[in-house]
Amino acid sequence: ISSPFYGEALHGIETRLDAAGYIPLFVSGHWQEAEERKALEALMSRRVDGLIVLAGSLSNQALQQYAKAVPMVVLGRELKGPQLFSFGFDNQAGALLATRHLVDCGHTRIAYIAGDPVHQDALDRHAGYKAALKQAGLKLDPALVVMGDYTEAAGLLAVNRLLDAGNPFTAIFAANDQMAIGAALGLYRRGVRVPDDVSLVGFDDLAPAKFAIPPLTTVRQSVYEMGDQAASAMLDLLRGEAPQVALPPPQLVPRESTRRLQR
Repeated sequence: ISSPFYGEALHGIETRLDAAGYIPLFVSGHWQEAEERKALEALMSRRVDGLIVLAGSLSNQALQQYAKAVPMVVLGRELKGPQLFSFGFDNQAGALLATRHLVDCGHTRIAYIAGDPVHQDALDRHAGYKAALKQAGLKLDPALVVMGDYTEAAGLLAVNRLLDAGNPFTAIFAANDQMAIGAALGLYRRGVRVPDDVSLVGFDDLAPAKFAIPPLTTVRQSVYEMGDQAASAMLDLLRGEAPQVALPPPQLVPRESTRRLQR
């Protein structure tokens, strides 16, 4: 709940439900299967009208079982079933845009700070990074891929690992803005200038990206709108209607953290 990403989504859910006369109850499972099950059981015990699940680590089968008892909307998964609707953002296309932007700027040694593979969106963004390299005729260098966990601290640690390894790179694509901001701090502390020495791209276009130093080039997905659409889909289910959800496609937002490679 404290995450700036989920905070925006929850705000979108709250605003849409409030306008329809519903009051949301928010609980967090902390990406732990037992905690998520406990949270859903607590909500069910309060006789909620519906459940909105933002990704999570519970199995698809477990979520489908809950959906048999109460209408459910799941964000970031592909699920089917009665009283169940799921949708997500095109993370692979967004990551392809981010990596292609760096390629278009002349970079061929592009490091990647990946998200935790427990998240489907992390897998999709990694796939987009690899697809963009392949399309550009660039060989994937596993030494330039460092795992993270979507936090600022992970971005800082990833940059330290990349620099300590000594493998040359001129650009970094981080799988979310929080890791990109952490990476920027790590580069600053090591005397590496952004974008003069290393170009940097994030993903999400959260509010802090606009105010980072330098402002962060990133891929925009409207997290608020994702929450709003999740709530809208739930209202459709409660009315017995098929949800109509339309998320905007990913969009590259170029800012001052990237520049054309100077040879």
